[in-house]
Amino acid sequence: MAEFIFKDLIRSRGLNELFYVESAAVSTEEIGNSIYPPARRCLSAHGIPFDKDKTARQITRTDYDRFDLIICMDRMNLRWLRYIIPDDPQNKVRLMMSYAGIDRDVADPWYTGDFGTTYRDITTACESFLAMQCEKAKK
Repeated sequence: MAEFIFKDLIRSRGLNELFYVESAAVSTEEIGNSIYPPARRCLSAHGIPFDKDKTARQITRTDYDRFDLIICMDRMNLRWLRYIIPDDPQNKVRLMMSYAGIDRDVADPWYTGDFGTTYRDITTACESFLAMQCEKAKK
C-alpha cells in the first residue's frame, strides 16, 4: 500500500521525476503473489491507482546499494531485514512512522483486518516524508 500511496502523492504534485519508489518484502511468504485483495479494495476506495500486475518480491542485499532509503513498516520487518542486510553504514534503514514523529509501527492489517487505520498511518508518514524531502530540496 505504501508504494502506491506515495506514488500517488508525488504524481499529484508533479514530482514523479524526483523519486523512484519500489516495495519489497522481507520474508518469502508472499513472493510472487499480487496485492492482497483487501489492500486493493482500500486503495481503490481512496482513489489510489495501483499496478494490478504488481507481485511481491523479496528485498536483496543489492537493494541497499540501489536505493537511497529502505523504509520498514514495523520493527518485526526491521529485524527480518537485518538477516538480509545486516549492516547499515549509510543510515538508510528507517521506520515509516518515524517520518511523522511517531514512535510506533504502522498498524498491521494482516492481524486486525483494519486497512483504514493502516491507510491513515501510511498516508500520514508519506506526507511528512514528502514535506521533509521538499524542504531539503529548497536548501
